[in-house]
Amino acid sequence: MITTTNTMMISEYRKADRAGKYNKDHGGPYDRGGADSYYGRPMEPHYYPLGTGIEEKVEESSMTTEELEAYYAGYHINEEDGVKKY
Repeated sequence: MITTTNTMMISEYRKADRAGKYNKDHGGPYDRGGADSYYGRPMEPHYYPLGTGIEEKVEESSMTTEELEAYYAGYHINEEDGVKKY
């Protein structure tokens, strides 16, 4: 499912990131987006409210617009930075 939050320009994600908009807690949407990019996985918005692997995963269909934006920001910023596990 493509949402409007996935169509932002990378500069918009970076500006919001610099302003401290995204919570970067381990397991949160921003962290999971960056991790998916880092490990070369396709975009699959999700997060873990209590940390990665703790409790149940929140899937894209249950995420808010703000959570989706944070996931996409983490993914796209990491893609542009080129930080990958090879």
